[in-house]
Amino acid sequence: MKFFNTLIGGKGAEAGESNLGESDRPSPEQPLFVVGDIHGCADLLEKLLEKIDAAIGENGLKGPKLVFTGNLIDHGPDSARVVERLRELSTEFPENVVCLLGNHEQMLLDFLDTPAARCARWAKEGAAATFASYDVKLGEAGLTPDNADAVAEFLKGALRPKRIEWLRARPTHMVSGNVHVVHAAADPRRAMDAQSARVLTWGHPEFLTVARTDGQWIVHGHSRVEEAGEKDGRIAIDTGAWETGVLSAAMILPDGRLEFLKTSAR
Repeated sequence: MKFFNTLIGGKGAEAGESNLGESDRPSPEQPLFVVGDIHGCADLLEKLLEKIDAAIGENGLKGPKLVFTGNLIDHGPDSARVVERLRELSTEFPENVVCLLGNHEQMLLDFLDTPAARCARWAKEGAAATFASYDVKLGEAGLTPDNADAVAEFLKGALRPKRIEWLRARPTHMVSGNVHVVHAAADPRRAMDAQSARVLTWGHPEFLTVARTDGQWIVHGHSRVEEAGEKDGRIAIDTGAWETGVLSAAMILPDGRLEFLKTSAR
């Protein structure tokens, strides 16, 4: 009966309710489960999928949509496992599973396109962990402009065309009702259909300080918070899994109910 039961074994969910009032609630067209930045933490992902599966069953939800905010890779130990797990899920359930493009996936793709020019930025942002997960050897020098072309070819071989194509096809925005899921941010002074892909993926200087006035809710990762929560039309769910050992998700239902699920390495 559970939507993801063919892939995930269900266990009891732990959820904390938000403090939203009776008005101005997020109202998606279908039940949404939005998962924050995973950053190579495959074991935490599996635990959280079990809790989501259980919450679907316990709440009797029909036609739920599972959305990932991106930043699947880097920092944590299992980028390759995370990418393949979500590629499989989104392929098997294309109408119900959406994985957005994060800025870390964009850095990987930029590196594959122009290795020498793009290697320095990605190297500073946890790329070594992704190379290790794909068994790509960097050597003592690490990733440099001198070896970038060769390393990029090794990574392309490890990823193979099907995974590279899947990464390139990731959207930057998912909308259901008045709920918008993005990786990083949205310009609070622009309509959601006028946002740039760069802002959605990399952020905006006013996103966390200026409230929207159009009744639209933005669910996002990218900006780390101690606890998942909501404020001024923003729902933040990146709890720094690779450093804190806590991966979080938001459950948002059409009746305005908002709860948070999380799993811990401890």
